[in-house]
Amino acid sequence: MAPFVLLLQPLLLSSPSSSSQSAFSQWSPPRRPCLLRKRTLQWRASSEKGTKLITFVGKGGSGKTVSAILAAQYYASNGLRTCLLIQSQDPTADVLLGVKLNSTPSSFREGALTALRLETTKMLIEPLVQIRKADARLNFSQGALDEVVGEELSVLPGMDSLLALGALERVADFVGGLFKRVGKTYDDKDYDVVVYDGVSSEEIFRMFGSAERARWYLSRFRSIAEKTDAGRVTLPSVLKLIEGAFLDEGKGTPRSTNEIWEAGDRILSRVVKTFQDPQRFSCFLVTNPCSQIAVDTALRYWGCAAQAGVYVAGALYPKLATDTAPLASTIEEGFSPLRISGIPFLSFESPPDWDEVIRRMSQQTKDVLDGRSQAKPIPPPVTFDQSARTVTLFLPGFNKSDVKLSQWRGGSELLVEAGDQRRSVVLPTTMRGKVSGAKFQENCLVVTVKPR
Repeated sequence: MAPFVLLLQPLLLSSPSSSSQSAFSQWSPPRRPCLLRKRTLQWRASSEKGTKLITFVGKGGSGKTVSAILAAQYYASNGLRTCLLIQSQDPTADVLLGVKLNSTPSSFREGALTALRLETTKMLIEPLVQIRKADARLNFSQGALDEVVGEELSVLPGMDSLLALGALERVADFVGGLFKRVGKTYDDKDYDVVVYDGVSSEEIFRMFGSAERARWYLSRFRSIAEKTDAGRVTLPSVLKLIEGAFLDEGKGTPRSTNEIWEAGDRILSRVVKTFQDPQRFSCFLVTNPCSQIAVDTALRYWGCAAQAGVYVAGALYPKLATDTAPLASTIEEGFSPLRISGIPFLSFESPPDWDEVIRRMSQQTKDVLDGRSQAKPIPPPVTFDQSARTVTLFLPGFNKSDVKLSQWRGGSELLVEAGDQRRSVVLPTTMRGKVSGAKFQENCLVVTVKPR
C-alpha cells in the first residue's frame, strides 16, 4: 500500500496539526479589511474564485526570485492580501526584502504582504502527528507509530516538493476544503494571492502536473489492489487510516472503500482543473533577451508546462543596467501569443525602495502580472477535431524530433512523451483508431488518426 500513500502524499500533507511545533502551522495571517485597491485585477472580478497561486520558471540565474518578489510587492501595493513563499536557501530574497526569512512569517506593507521560507525539516513533523492521531483511534499499527519521533525524521529526495505542495494547498486551498483542517486554517479568506518561488523549474512542472498523473496511477493501483488477495485484505484498513488522518470527518457517515477511491479521484480531478484555470493559477516564464540559451530554455519550459497541464500567463525578463528593450522586441514573435515585458533593474547592494521600483514598472509589465497580456487566447494543451480526425497538441519550444508518440489499449489512448514527461490522452470514442501521421504547425503537433 506504500505506493498508494505516496501518490496521494502531495495532497494528504495539506493539513497542519494543532500539536506541531512548526511556526508555519501555528501562525495564521490576521483577518483585516483589504486595503483600497488601486486597480481591479482580472482574476478578482469574481470573489467566488478564491485565492490565486502564482509561480515562475526559467533558466537558473534568469531572475525568477527577483520576479517573484517584485510580483508579491506589486500585488500587495494594489491592496491584495499577498503571501510570498520562498523555498530555497539562496539569500537573494533576504537581501531584497531586508530581513532574514525563516519559517516564522515576516510582515511588510502594513500587513498586506507576508513572506516566509518553507523549511522541509519543520514541515515534515505535521503529517506524522495527524497519522499518529488517526492510528490511535483505529489501532492500525498497534502502537508501533508511537515509537517514531518527528524531530528524528530526515529529508529524503522528493520530500521538498511533496511537502511544499501540501503547504501551498493550505494557503491557496486549491482542493476546495475537502481536507480536514486542524487548528489554524489557511484559506481564501486570508489571502487573495500566493506567490511561490519554488524549487527547480522541472520540479515545479512535476508538482503542479502531479494530480493528472496521479489519477492514472490511482486507477491502475485500484485495479491491481482489488484483484489480489493481499489488496483485498489490507486495502480497507489502509484507506480508513488515510481517511481518518486527512479527510474531513464532519462530511458525513463513514465511507466504503469504493467511496474513498472515488473521493480521491474527484479531489485529483478538481486539482487538475485548478492548475488549468487562469483565475486560480498562473505560471510566468522568466528569460534573458541577451542570452539565446535563456530564451530557448524559456520556450522549452512553455512546452513542458503545456505537457504538464500547467497554465502559462506571460513572460518576463529583468532589465539590465543598459536598455534591453530592443533585444526583447526581436524575440516577441517567438513567445506569441504571450506578451513579454521587462521588470526594472535592481541593485543588490541594499534593499530597494519597492514603491519606487513599482513606479518604474511599465504598464505592459503590470498588464502581464495582472493577467491582461494576451492579444489572443492561448491554445489549450489538447484539442480534438472529430470531423478531421485530428488531435492538436500545443507544444511550444519543441520540434517533431523531440516528441515520441505511441498508442495503447486498442488505440483508445495516445501516449505523448516530450520534455521528460509523459502524458496520456484518451481519445473520444468516435476518434479511436491508428495514428497515420503527425506534423508541427505553429507551435502545435497535429496528429491524424485513421479508423481501424
